[in-house]
Amino acid sequence: MHPFAYARPTTLSAALALLDEHGADAYVLAGGTDLVVELRNRAIGPTIVIDIKRVAELRPLISQTGDQLRISATAVMADVEADARVRSHFPALVEAAATVGSIQIRNRATLAGNICHASPAADTAPALLVYGAELNLASARAPRRMRLAEFFLGPGKTALKPGELVTSIDLPLVTEPHGATFARLTRRRGVDLATINLCCRVDAGGRTQFGYGAVGPRPFLVADESGLLANPEATDVARDEVLLRLLTQASPISDVRGSREYRRAMLLVMSRRALRKSIDRLSAIRDSPPGGKGGAAGSA
Repeated sequence: MHPFAYARPTTLSAALALLDEHGADAYVLAGGTDLVVELRNRAIGPTIVIDIKRVAELRPLISQTGDQLRISATAVMADVEADARVRSHFPALVEAAATVGSIQIRNRATLAGNICHASPAADTAPALLVYGAELNLASARAPRRMRLAEFFLGPGKTALKPGELVTSIDLPLVTEPHGATFARLTRRRGVDLATINLCCRVDAGGRTQFGYGAVGPRPFLVADESGLLANPEATDVARDEVLLRLLTQASPISDVRGSREYRRAMLLVMSRRALRKSIDRLSAIRDSPPGGKGGAAGSA
C-alpha cells in the first residue's frame, strides 16, 4: 500500500486548511465504509487521509433550522432511519437508508459519504433527489450551496472542488400531503449493490417525480408536471406513455448485475409499481382522520 499521512483535526478550520494544502491528493474519512475498501484494494493513493469524526462543527446531528432539516456530514444511516422528523417528513429516505449494507454498515456509513462517493447506484440518492436536497460546502476560501441534482457528474465524480468538503445536507420540510416510495432490485437478498433503484413522489397537487439510480452514469431526477400520472381517470396506456418519455434519460449498461435490456424492461415495471404505491399512500393520508397516523408525508 502506498504510504500516506493521517490527520485527525478537531476544528473545521484545521480540516479545511489540510484539504487546501493537499488538494486532490487528500481524502476525507467519515464512516470509512467505502474509503477503507478502496485503500485496501489500492484503488486510490492519497498523500493524506483526513479523519473528520472529531471535528466539533461536524458532529453527528440532525437538526431543524427554520423550514428545513439539516443532516450533518458525520450523521450515520442508522441515525437517519431512527430520527422521528425524518420518518415523518421523508419516509422514502428512511426506506432507502434501511437498504444500505448491513446494520453494522449503517452504524458506520454516513449519508454525506454515500453521496460523495458518487456511485450511480447509491441507494439514498434517488430519495434525496425527489425531496429536493441541497448541500452545504465549505473550503478555506468561501462556503457555497448546491442542489444535489447538480452535484453528480459521473461515476465517482462530483462537483466538489479540490479543498472542498460537504458539511451538511438540507432537506426542505414537506408540509403538504404526499405519497413516496423507494424501491430497488438486486440479484439476491441481503448486502448487494442495486441493479436498479428508484424513488417516486406524488404530491397532493398531482405533480409526480422520480429519482433513478444504477441506470445511467449518475443518479437523475425527472418529473411529470402535467398531473396525468397521478390522475385516477388516466388509463394505463396513457401513464405508460408518460413514463416512457421520462425514462428516455436512462442509459443503462450491461454488467454482472444485469443486461441493458433487462434493466430497461424492469425500469418500466418498477416505475409502475412505485407510482401505484405512492398514489395509494397519498390516498391513505387523505383518508386518515385529522391528527391521525400519516401526517404530512406518505409512509407505510
